[in-house]
Amino acid sequence: MTDARKIAEEHLLAWCDGAPEAVTATVASFSDPDSGGPVGGAELTAYAAAVLGRFRNPRFEAGRVLGDADAAVVSWTLTADHRDTYLGIPATGGAVTVHGTDLVTVDADGAHVRRDFDRLALTGALGYGARFVPESGGTREFGVSSRTSTGRAERPGALVLTWLEVRDDAEAADVDLLSVKIVDSLRATRGFLGVSTFDIGDRKYTLSAFDRPESVRAVHANPHRRAVRRFFKSGLCTRVHTSVWRPIHARDYARCPDCAAVVATGADTSCPCGWTPGDAPTL
Repeated sequence: MTDARKIAEEHLLAWCDGAPEAVTATVASFSDPDSGGPVGGAELTAYAAAVLGRFRNPRFEAGRVLGDADAAVVSWTLTADHRDTYLGIPATGGAVTVHGTDLVTVDADGAHVRRDFDRLALTGALGYGARFVPESGGTREFGVSSRTSTGRAERPGALVLTWLEVRDDAEAADVDLLSVKIVDSLRATRGFLGVSTFDIGDRKYTLSAFDRPESVRAVHANPHRRAVRRFFKSGLCTRVHTSVWRPIHARDYARCPDCAAVVATGADTSCPCGWTPGDAPTL
């Protein structure tokens, strides 16, 4: 008779061997927080291959196996190398550690493994904090954003707006890596003032500020040219928009931290108590 305790150990060893077929051979079905429900057979083999592609060289440190021949549970600590996109997080290239449990049950159809681990703890270990946004409804969509500032507070003479439509989390992570390289190249240029990015639905927006329209040419450095080639030659993304805008009107206001009066910045004015606000970067 099949023993759930022995299967629990053999199943962890199959993952450690990095062989998707071996993982499938040990159980009739498997589920974890990412699988979308129980999977088995060829579906499990494909799923295991995807997991092992993202988290390579898995090292399971198992605790004591508790239970009997029909049901067993084992707690474990996994350390693996993050080498591909996970939940939209680009490969970090480092090792990550997560704790979890496997519940193994045995019935007439064979052995079944239900794996549990904390996805928030895993993403935190990868250096990403969770942000919760409402479900999209009607005409509104929600997302996340970021800002890269140079600290320069002069008024922008040109704004560049781009957005790209992505197919899935993997493509979104690929675009993020390209974006990081483009921004890094821009930060070394004289006319670049800052950039803000917004991820909303399947679109990734970028709004960049420059001191004058002529400085926008700095965008066309090698990282940006490589991204353009990826779109036109390699099938990256489904749609792209790019445009250059010239500000017509811009005005900033600041509130005095003592008397709470509102003062226009950049106008050499102060509040009733004598406080004068400094300028702040637009992006």
